[in-house]
Amino acid sequence: MVKNNRVFLTVIGCAIIIVGAFFGKKKLDAMNRFKSATENLKTLTDKNTIKEGDLIFQTSLSRQSMAVQLATHSPYSHCGIIFKKDLVFKVLEAVQPVKYTALDSWMAKGREGQYIIRRLKNSDKILTKDVLEKLKNEAGKFLNKKYDIYFDWSDDKMYCSELIWKVYKRGAGIEIGKLQQLKDFDLSSKAVKEKMKERYGDKIPLNDTVISPVSIFNSDLLETVTAE
Repeated sequence: MVKNNRVFLTVIGCAIIIVGAFFGKKKLDAMNRFKSATENLKTLTDKNTIKEGDLIFQTSLSRQSMAVQLATHSPYSHCGIIFKKDLVFKVLEAVQPVKYTALDSWMAKGREGQYIIRRLKNSDKILTKDVLEKLKNEAGKFLNKKYDIYFDWSDDKMYCSELIWKVYKRGAGIEIGKLQQLKDFDLSSKAVKEKMKERYGDKIPLNDTVISPVSIFNSDLLETVTAE
């Protein structure tokens, strides 16, 4: 009995050490990503590389990220709009809820801290002070809305690429990216099927209007500013 107890305690002890090491590594990785993001942001800011209205993309570490990547055939599963708030750059993003996130913190959230920034072509002429103000006003209407796990096209809840599309459409009259229907995506992989089943059950809204991060990313209206 004593021997069995010792074996049990040894197994538990080893499990605790392994779990502790795993979470310790995750914490260290997160710290390193944030440090790198802070340094990158300082460089970009010093060089005046970033402008308000820029769009930023990354591979999210969220649970649904892989399903989005497989369905859209793109590594980009999350995106947001860069604006200045309180004199510093922040990202308007649709998470839970829609909010502004410090740019360096946003950069650090992506896989391996990687990101890419795209900008409207001729933005200096198009995104005037008045137009930027309109974009911000539209953005403000979505703040604190819940994240939309069902990718519905109403304004009741919001997902990341929908937020970008609607802010630019309503604030500047510009449609960035091609609207599609859910059935246009590749829904054949196991991960996507499981996520669809989890979200919709047996009634998948295949004809619903959607906009994906990669559709915005690939828009001919945009050009790449910088990538990490």
